[in-house]
Amino acid sequence: MYERVNPAHVDKVADRIAGALVDLAYTKEKNPRVAFEVLLGHGICHIMAETSVHFTNSEVARIVRRIAPELTVDYLEVKQDGILAKNQLDKIRCGDNGIFRGVPVTEEQKRLTEMAKLLYLAYGKDGKYILDGDRFIICQSNADTEKLREMFPNAEINPLGDWTGGSDVDCGATNRKLGSDMGDSVTGGGLWGKDLSKADVSVNICAFLKAQETGRPVEISCAIGDEVVDGKPYSEIVEIARKYIHDLGGFEKFAEWGLIR
Repeated sequence: MYERVNPAHVDKVADRIAGALVDLAYTKEKNPRVAFEVLLGHGICHIMAETSVHFTNSEVARIVRRIAPELTVDYLEVKQDGILAKNQLDKIRCGDNGIFRGVPVTEEQKRLTEMAKLLYLAYGKDGKYILDGDRFIICQSNADTEKLREMFPNAEINPLGDWTGGSDVDCGATNRKLGSDMGDSVTGGGLWGKDLSKADVSVNICAFLKAQETGRPVEISCAIGDEVVDGKPYSEIVEIARKYIHDLGGFEKFAEWGLIR
């Protein structure tokens, strides 16, 4: 049983905005320290940033307008906590406490992801999908139900009828769709809006990749300040995650579909 949302879902729009802001941070510093929270809906996008680099209001607004042009921007920026900043002064250390799990992607998850991408390619609008054995549920906004039935004749389609979706009828928030993004790998913490020093990003990625390589579930724990995690220098874990995100095209592209692609 698995649920997917597409990149136009309001929660994923929030994740993509957070990812784009992290991308911008990495153009300003090689190793920025940032954490963004995004809450959007009904005409406005609230963004709170704890950051080691400065962003102008116009820089932030340009990102939001590109991804969600219907929204105005409310941006609050504060400096990263000084005690936390000292943790990374002389070398890259683990930036958070946590327990992280990597789980091999199932055939059901792969199958639903491919169907979700097909629907997103066809409509490009807010959508949510569930696959439970032979039961396939499609909630696709801005789409004609009968045309969807031609694509998937055995699916349950838009149970309440045609709908519009998007930020005019719903609110979106960062890290609210981790089940869609990570499947069975979800534990605490969230992937979106954070730099690579954060274990929520780098250790989650490394645990996921290790599980796909070994074909077995992986569990990793760490404490803030750790210099070695899962038998590797933490700086090596950061570089594995950096390459993974670079190969995808950046944090915003990473946020579109998450770890299950």
